Amino acid sequence: MATKATKFFRKAGSFLLNVVERDIPTLTFSALFVVFMVQVVCRYLFVPLTWPLEFTLIAFIWTTALGACFAQRDYSHVTFTLIYERTKPKGRLVMRILGNILMVSSFSIALYPSYKYVNFMSFKRSDVLKIPMNIAFSPFIVFLVIMIARFGYNLVVDIHKLVRGET
Repeated sequence: MATKATKFFRKAGSFLLNVVERDIPTLTFSALFVVFMVQVVCRYLFVPLTWPLEFTLIAFIWTTALGACFAQRDYSHVTFTLIYERTKPKGRLVMRILGNILMVSSFSIALYPSYKYVNFMSFKRSDVLKIPMNIAFSPFIVFLVIMIARFGYNLVVDIHKLVRGET
């Protein structure tokens, strides 16, 4: 019975991560692009609009914060590996552990103050669209939580490899 529940929660978690990391950034980027094009057309052919700038800025925040989570999924972020690639496998493992410790601790330290700030911004609304700013900035909290989980998981895996003597 526990295996069915485990499978269900894994499937549900995977689905939720796909929605947050892949589908929402795809939708927000598509909307950002369409609204940007509408803004350009209206500016040069009709009358300039005020709302597209606000919308594109908020959509950009959502796209970059949640898209960065997806990029971390398959290690697509830009990395500088000049020293890393010249070290032995055990040295690489130690570097990954230290890097993951740094990332988990940094994002963990930033989580609570970021949450407080986003929550504080609930009173302010965007000038034109009247979108609450806590909604505009909330993807950053999701970004922090997902990144802490991903780096934490990588840290645990690498520590197990180090303890077992694997490289």
